[in-house]
Amino acid sequence: MSSPSWRELKRWGRRSAPRALRAAFPALLAALAACSGGWHVGSNSQVTDPATVDYPVFYVKRQVPVDNAGLLVQDDLRILRTLTPSTPSADLYMRKSASPDAAETNITARITAGQMWDVKDVDTSADGTRVIFAMRGPLTMNQQTKDPPSWRIYEYVIATDTLHPVINPASDPDPPTVNDVSPHYLPDGRIVFSTTRQTQSQGVLLDEGKPQFAAQDEQRQEPAFVLEVMNADGTGVHQISFNQSHDRDATVLANGRVLWTRWDNAPGKDAMSLYSANPDGTDLELYYGANSHLTGTNNTVVEFVHPHPMLDGRIMAIMRQYTDVDDGGALVIIDGEHYVENTQPLLANPQLAGPAQTPATSNDVVTIPGPSPGGRYISAYPLLDGSNRILVSWSQCRLLDNTQQPPAIVPCTSSALAQANVQVALPLYSVWLFDPTQNTIQPIMPPIEGTMVTDVAVAQPRPLPSVINDKVPGVGLDENLLNAGVGVIDIRSVYDIDGVDTAVPNIAAVADPAKTPPNTRRARFIRLEKAVSIPDRTIVDLSPAAFGASNYMLEILGYAPIEPDGSVRIEVPGNVAFRMSVLDANARRITPVQGVWLQVLPGEVVNCNGCHLPASAQNPHSHGRQGVFASAWAGASTSGVPFPHTNASGPNAFIPQAGETMAEARMRVSCLSDVPPCKQMVPSVNVLYTDVWTDPAQATPGTPINLRYDDATQFFTAFPTSALCVTQWSANCRIIINYPQHIQPLWDLPRPNPAVAGVDNTCTQMGCHNPKDAMGKPQTPAGNLDLTKTPSQAVPQELTSYQQLLFQRPTVIMGPNGPIPGPPDPPVMNAGSANGGASAQFFACVTTGAGCMAPSHAGFMTADELRLVSEWLDIGAQYFNNPFDPAVPVN
Repeated sequence: MSSPSWRELKRWGRRSAPRALRAAFPALLAALAACSGGWHVGSNSQVTDPATVDYPVFYVKRQVPVDNAGLLVQDDLRILRTLTPSTPSADLYMRKSASPDAAETNITARITAGQMWDVKDVDTSADGTRVIFAMRGPLTMNQQTKDPPSWRIYEYVIATDTLHPVINPASDPDPPTVNDVSPHYLPDGRIVFSTTRQTQSQGVLLDEGKPQFAAQDEQRQEPAFVLEVMNADGTGVHQISFNQSHDRDATVLANGRVLWTRWDNAPGKDAMSLYSANPDGTDLELYYGANSHLTGTNNTVVEFVHPHPMLDGRIMAIMRQYTDVDDGGALVIIDGEHYVENTQPLLANPQLAGPAQTPATSNDVVTIPGPSPGGRYISAYPLLDGSNRILVSWSQCRLLDNTQQPPAIVPCTSSALAQANVQVALPLYSVWLFDPTQNTIQPIMPPIEGTMVTDVAVAQPRPLPSVINDKVPGVGLDENLLNAGVGVIDIRSVYDIDGVDTAVPNIAAVADPAKTPPNTRRARFIRLEKAVSIPDRTIVDLSPAAFGASNYMLEILGYAPIEPDGSVRIEVPGNVAFRMSVLDANARRITPVQGVWLQVLPGEVVNCNGCHLPASAQNPHSHGRQGVFASAWAGASTSGVPFPHTNASGPNAFIPQAGETMAEARMRVSCLSDVPPCKQMVPSVNVLYTDVWTDPAQATPGTPINLRYDDATQFFTAFPTSALCVTQWSANCRIIINYPQHIQPLWDLPRPNPAVAGVDNTCTQMGCHNPKDAMGKPQTPAGNLDLTKTPSQAVPQELTSYQQLLFQRPTVIMGPNGPIPGPPDPPVMNAGSANGGASAQFFACVTTGAGCMAPSHAGFMTADELRLVSEWLDIGAQYFNNPFDPAVPVN
């Protein structure tokens, strides 16, 4: 049967009476059946039909947004505050039941009438009495996305037919530029939502001595949306997630945990996966999908968005690309109770092989740009009544036949799809009732050409998830830690890699100083690294030169020694996004960069088994969720017995209880006996190690390590932190390394220091790493490396030395008429790795003299100075790490 024409579809759209609908539907359904790919497309016009959903159905209706050429304005999952052009207004509608005959009511017309508004993210309460959604307006045609009015949360009470903003605008403490989206009711009546308020994060900015602002996402496109919780009346707003890019689409699992889509966009990552946490933000972890993104059409990348729990515990979600897929994707059912990835079960289910993902329909839904024979889904809402049915907003696959004049809309038959240069018609999203069990789809309302119906929800009573109470001091939170603004990270062993003991020969032997001399242990320190919040360009218009070799900024929170068994128990500032690096004795990272941001709430203790390798084709496994890997280190075998060859008495006698790691035993004793309590859990901005374990009567203790900023005999330039933090660490201490202020002075510093008569090893003196010789005439700098602080020719806002160290530089050849450029030399250092090949050559040159041209550079720099260079390289070798420094490059 031929497809209905554009005019026929528009004619159906004008008909509103139930009789007209029934007359139009058979032709429409026949057209759909022509390209349904195996579906049974049925009618549902009888209100008394047993398949009818006799509960109010809600949805958003708007015009299809098109550009001047009539093409669809594609959405982008990474942009949450975007305005969707709608004339007239987008509105929230209600049907009293999921039936074509049910009356339709415009819920928001009382506010939007005569003006332009936008509406999205519709959800309903578990008792089916309330509806919550995001709305923005009134808008103007040329309004800038960043300008108010912004997105706000509204609630509709069905019984009283009342509509109101959840947060009273008159008492809202935040500016009108903040945006609130993606609301969902918690089981206790509160509301979790995504927002740019960043309530606690902005408080941290004040503690850091910075102004308050909404930090941009990691692509610096818009403020990052984080999860916050508020009371039902809009009071008590507080932040529970601290991601640096968006946390969106929150819902609640049956066990009471919050589930949402997280945009992991930390350096080296770019994906949207499912995460979960308690409603107070504690115990945050990966839920599903970090390494299941290559499951789209032809193994292409997809993201997991709009998750909804189903009655059987599985998760219904939409998987799609970020953009250019006509706003929709495939409907997928995910078994997250038994799997963390598509082919990776939880530890309790070793017999399972997957896949965890099951297509909700047998139709061919394509997740890449272009025609999708099975159509696409833009939203879906499972009916939790045992029927397994799903209310969906779906658009059939449609093509434009340009051989006809005017062009005709035709279904995506195999013959039509086989034509050259097929052109996809505008989507026709409307509301349908999909039954996966019967593989049938029934229309709830007729599609209307030029109109999109999205964000479907049903006000159907459903089982209330469990209530998880917020942790409080003494019940889940440590009061002393809470008062200090810190939490604790407890790692059983950094040698435990994905559940495998990688220590040589094993953890127990490495922990024994009689078997493994402490100086030979590879993992010696842990470093805490914090993301730097980047302001909007209207606050500071940062130049790309401000970031330099990396497109991000990082601060260092502190260091702590790793215990002999690889364990760590360390305080961490609360309410910040951070990552950890495992270091060698020189404070250089020896493990891959951690690709996700961690968080602890003040007073929270987070436990993990060990470390993990980045996922790859050879190692496609995920981590970061409880129950994925067993611990490779059992800890102490017996209570009351010292670890082998360690102190059995005295202040350094850390006698374990059965199962404790060395860090757990040491910090338990410290918290009981030290003044102040737990002082050995406190990090330091210095890199310090003293062997507190080895019994000198049984083995040789390790050599102390002291890499300090405050050693006046070894460190001569400005501290990259405050003097107070050098002597007394607290939650707001930061190491902030800016190249011009902290690294360039190392090259300019007179050497040796103190001076020695007749000896001058200053790096930038004429005749050395300088474009002029001792007589002031042009020369090829030593090693073809110019370390002077003149403006770079390549990037004038950066110093010459910075560009020469980190990027290719032309060889300077002295010709008869002066220097001429020759072939390029490679970078001297690796941005992001102090142990990278080029960086390692640099450190060998200045420590042993290996690889250097004469004279030997051995001993030119102190260990404390090299520690500063090492940490700067490891975190990314940025030009600046403080966006508010007066000297930061700006546009």
